[in-house]
Amino acid sequence: MQTPAKAMAVCTCVCLVVVTAYTVTLGSNGWLWFSWVVLGLVTLGVIAARQA
Repeated sequence: MQTPAKAMAVCTCVCLVVVTAYTVTLGSNGWLWFSWVVLGLVTLGVIAARQA
């Protein structure tokens, strides 16, 4: 995995921790989870494009 893809993967993991902490403290927010899923899909696309 190259540096830009690795940076996106780290960002996605950090965002998962933030969204989970938000959900635990303030309750679930569908838009946050939807945004995290979109970020995860974009990250997977970047990783796939880098490996191709």
